[in-house]
Amino acid sequence: MSDGADHLAGLLGRAAMDVWGDMPRDIQEALFETAMKGRPAEREELARLLHERHPRTLHPARPG
Repeated sequence: MSDGADHLAGLLGRAAMDVWGDMPRDIQEALFETAMKGRPAEREELARLLHERHPRTLHPARPG
């Protein structure tokens, strides 16, 4: 990405983090999985950050 596109992507990412707790779970999961695609080492760190910022997003495990 160009520097301008990286900057805008960062703004969008921070905005998504700010409203994370207001998003429906399916949207949260889609964004999380898209962000973590090809980044398995960072999954736990991002999950922890989101849960710390938005405690109500601590979802029980999905049945199945």
